[in-house]
Amino acid sequence: MGVKPRHGARPFDPKWLREDLASIIDSLSLSEPEKHFLRSRWLEPLLWMEDAAQRTRRRYYGLRSIIAVGAVIVPALVSLNVIGAAKSAILWVTFAVSLVVGLSAALEGFFRPGERWRHYRQRVEQLKAEGWDYYELTGGYNDAKDHHAAFPAFAANVQRMLAQEVEEFIAEIAKAPEGAQTRTSGT
Repeated sequence: MGVKPRHGARPFDPKWLREDLASIIDSLSLSEPEKHFLRSRWLEPLLWMEDAAQRTRRRYYGLRSIIAVGAVIVPALVSLNVIGAAKSAILWVTFAVSLVVGLSAALEGFFRPGERWRHYRQRVEQLKAEGWDYYELTGGYNDAKDHHAAFPAFAANVQRMLAQEVEEFIAEIAKAPEGAQTRTSGT
């Protein structure tokens, strides 16, 4: 079952993943409204979170790389004992690198892409696992005689997972970073 990756396409590239999972949905003996639910409330959120996980991972690694490299370069620049015109150039380079490192650290601390990446990755894998359990009629679906009979439980589980994802994102990920809380008047 599923779609064979195109020549040169990576498995789990967004287009391949969409085509593969959509073909699995199409293969199920379900009504069109049930298939529509699978596409709208399981597949699309899964693909969106997969993209968000990849995007935030790249941002996290980019910012952390800048911070790590800068943390090595700045002390090395400061330790140079140069004189004349080179001293002024080294001073400005050190200032610029320090500024970039500081900005990267501030952005990483404020937007917390590492937490977002882990949050989305965990949710994507949970949605995938739930989908595979449903497809294979295993896990919580092993007592169902077919996909149509298991559909109400699957729909309820997906809705619960998506609601939990929103609650967790707002409570943990989208909250202001520690120490950045604004004070209310009168306190």
